[in-house]
Amino acid sequence: MKDNHLKETAVKRAAEYREMAGEDPYRLHFHLMPPVGLMNDPNGLVFFQGKYHFFYQWNPFETAHGVKFWGHYVSDNLVYWEEAPVALAPDQWYDRNGCYSGSAVVHEDQMYIFYTGNVRNDAGERESYQCMAVSEDGVQFDKKGPVINVPDGYTAHFRDPKVFKKGPRWYMVVGAQTVEEKGEVVLFSSDDLETWSFQGTLAGSDRSGLGSFGYMWECPDFFELNGEDILLVSPQGLEPNGILYNNVYQSGYFAGKADLERVSYPHGGFTELDRGFDFYAPQTMLDGNGRRLLVGWMGSADEGSTSHPTTHHGWVHAMTIPRVLEWENGRLLQQPAEELKQLRGNNREYRDVLVTDQQSFELPSSRDNVFELQVQVKSWDAASFSLTIGTNNQLIYREATKTFTLERANFEKPNVVERRHCALDELKEIRVFKDTSSLEIFLNGGEEVFTARVYDEAYDQLVSFHAEGDLKMDVAKWDLGRILL
Repeated sequence: MKDNHLKETAVKRAAEYREMAGEDPYRLHFHLMPPVGLMNDPNGLVFFQGKYHFFYQWNPFETAHGVKFWGHYVSDNLVYWEEAPVALAPDQWYDRNGCYSGSAVVHEDQMYIFYTGNVRNDAGERESYQCMAVSEDGVQFDKKGPVINVPDGYTAHFRDPKVFKKGPRWYMVVGAQTVEEKGEVVLFSSDDLETWSFQGTLAGSDRSGLGSFGYMWECPDFFELNGEDILLVSPQGLEPNGILYNNVYQSGYFAGKADLERVSYPHGGFTELDRGFDFYAPQTMLDGNGRRLLVGWMGSADEGSTSHPTTHHGWVHAMTIPRVLEWENGRLLQQPAEELKQLRGNNREYRDVLVTDQQSFELPSSRDNVFELQVQVKSWDAASFSLTIGTNNQLIYREATKTFTLERANFEKPNVVERRHCALDELKEIRVFKDTSSLEIFLNGGEEVFTARVYDEAYDQLVSFHAEGDLKMDVAKWDLGRILL
């Protein structure tokens, strides 16, 4: 069968280049990444038969976007992961140019996955189909083919189905572009997961007081959290606005109250989920404990993948750590999953550390560049505070402007400093997850988050603290272990 042949070809490719990838000092320790090739959007996050299943967009043949498979990882505990067989290969007429992003649900002890089949017809024109496949064991999938074609009024940029259940009915949100080239999220409903009816536009440009807001909305996700209806989406085509929207494409959320029967969703403004350089296409799931977990792609949709030094070892991109979402005081908070504490070792704690104009503080020198760092501010009488990690990465808070800034060196031009910012009324806590080639920074219990790929040498991992004024803090640091079994 063609499906098996394509999967075998992908597995053979991974085997041939796995050793080369494994020799890369920038291979991550506690993040999911591709065995070889390119990884992008997280797909099909689901808790099924007692296990966490994580699928992802995968091009095993090169470190560039091309024909996509669905790669697959499985975990018992959200900490340690095993590679599972390739889930989907682009082997049918309706997905021959790529099994694009989608989602998974559990129904009657079967896993149903929905994805976009990407096709280039003989004239070179794009076609897209929302497709379904079913599995009894979460490993082997039986493709059922298209369940939705593109409705009238939309272009073939119509993709990324996210399916969820509310009451007795199933719903699907899909990212879309209208023929007027405006981004939307549209809604379908079904009683049986097989026959779907188009309900209309749930949200988009020129709706709910939003105005013009991008030419395409990708990777929607819709869920209820603490009484609020949250729509995650990745709009394309937003212009930079001060410290907002500074990446090529953005990912963020709307919050409001939805009426899915009447297809009504009045909502507030758009809030970016992550203020860093490398975060896109997030997806969420409910786990067995009822938590809403989020994972994002640690990449950028239009970024030149060749700029990453990992491409020299035959791989590129990764995923964020799993984050628990909470809705508090009108905002979405993101916190690292508690399970990640199982990776900790070699704890070092420093109490009541004083940093002043004349007195900086440095952690003991270490060649280790994989760690978790926590900083609790106990007293503040300073104009600014900075935390330096390695030689190229700085975290800076400025009291006068109430802004937090992340600085890193450009991948291709190390002498060029890049910056991302967020507004922050006060700095109370910093939690940093530093992997071999990534940073994830959580501020004030997850009020703001920064994600970035960074490429430092292990011997550059000096961690130092500086202040203009007086600041007292508690500092804790742990080494972190590996997650891939």
